[in-house]
Amino acid sequence: MRLGEMQEKFAEMVPKLLEFAFANGYKIRLGDTWARDGHKEGSFHYKKLAIDLNLFKDGVFLTKTEDHRSLGEFWKSIDGTWGGDFKHKDGNHYSYGE
Repeated sequence: MRLGEMQEKFAEMVPKLLEFAFANGYKIRLGDTWARDGHKEGSFHYKKLAIDLNLFKDGVFLTKTEDHRSLGEFWKSIDGTWGGDFKHKDGNHYSYGE
């Protein structure tokens, strides 16, 4: 699949993730979606294939990878890659094709 097609697929997947989060009582503040720098070399943020979500519930900012587990499992079920499965955990990272 070409990069543009992957970006289109990713753009279709993100609203599903957000809807799942909202339906489960979470509030979201968007983190990095596209970036020019500030991430490791080869970052999917540079390819417009990743998003970081800042997750809140009951007014509390949830910073632990485990806090994102239900969203991460949902994301994987729709063919995404979740940063909570990385060697160096990055629970708020959701990408496609990584």
